[in-house]
Formats: sequence, C-alpha cells, structure tokens
Amino acid sequence: MPLVTSKEMFKKAYEGGYAVGAFNVNNMEIIQGIVKAAAETKSPVILQVSAGARKYASPVYLKKLVEAALIENPELDIVLHLDHGEDFEICKSCIDDGFTSVMIDGSHHSYEENVALTKRVVEYAHARGVVVEAELGRLAGIEDAVNVSAEDATYTDPDQAVDFVKRTGCDSLAIAIGTSHGAYKFAADSDPKLDIERLYLASHLFFTVHPQLFLSM
Repeated sequence: MPLVTSKEMFKKAYEGGYAVGAFNVNNMEIIQGIVKAAAETKSPVILQVSAGARKYASPVYLKKLVEAALIENPELDIVLHLDHGEDFEICKSCIDDGFTSVMIDGSHHSYEENVALTKRVVEYAHARGVVVEAELGRLAGIEDAVNVSAEDATYTDPDQAVDFVKRTGCDSLAIAIGTSHGAYKFAADSDPKLDIERLYLASHLFFTVHPQLFLSM
C-alpha cells in the first residue's frame, strides 16, 4: 500500500473514536520497531522526520527505509510527515521527495508573516496532493532545533486561530494550550498546566466554522 495522507487517517480516527500515534524516526532500527508494533496492533501510524533527522540520516536513506516498511507491511496505513519545518524550502524539498504531510512551523514569525508563509506552503502542497499542518502559538521547551523559553511561550488565541485557518487553508493546526513539550518535561522545575477551557473553546469554534480541520497539540 502506498503512503496515505494524515487527512484520510484523521478522518478514520475521528469516526472510529481512536487516537493515532506520531513518532519521530531517524534510523532503521527505530522505523523497524515502530512499524512492527503498529503491525502487531493493526494500528495506523505517522512516521515523523525532523530537520535534524534529515541531516543525520540523509533524506534518501530515510525515504528508502520507509519504503521498505511499506513493502513489508502493505496492510498498514502509514503517513510520512515533516515535523516542525521552519521554512518554505524544507517543506518543498520534502513534498518533492514524496512526503504525504508536512508541518510548517511559522510560530517564530509575526502573525502576518506566519500567515503568508503558511499560505505559500499550503498552495504548493495542495497542488501536489500533500496536506499541511501549521502552528499558532508557542510552547515552552526544546525539540530538535525548536527552543522556546517560558518567557517567550504564548497560548493560542482561538479567535485568531479561526482567522488563521481561513486565510491559510491549512489542514490541521498545532495549538498551544500549555502542554509539556519536548525536553521541557524533563526539567526539574517544570510545572505543566493544561488550559482545557482554551482547548474546548478552540474545538467548538473550529467544528462550527471549519468542521474539516483537525487540531493537534
């Protein structure tokens, strides 16, 4: 079975009432372990590749390892996803390499710059059948090349998020509600707090205004 898009996968998950695991990969052993577990549990899976993983293993090796997983497990639904793409160039490269999903993380830019960058990626991706995850709001923590201090962290504004999705056309949106993220959760003084009311409000707005959008955290 060829790679599928996360849009297809999320739709099935919503209808079936289950969650989908997304796991970062950077070598053969990690891919083998994740896919073996997915096959044993008959679970769809998202294989995420970061910019750091692409530099470490090279894009060609990673793509071929995922192709091998597909050949050995043709019954599995697998998404190949770029995690935290920081600019148009890396998103374009992954789309051209056959990824079925990319994340453009423009949260380090101003709001208007984030809108423009995300819209550009969406237009390029959608023309090639690839779905796009965007990010609005910034979570404190360190993950790969993303490093946000607690002082710079900002929660996602639900009303602004609705405007963002309308203007960019992204398929899913990563929102910040205070969740423990990346290496932040290992800090001795970390005190994760989840703004559930903010999540509820964002979900309500999106299912009312944009029922086809998926939220991620």
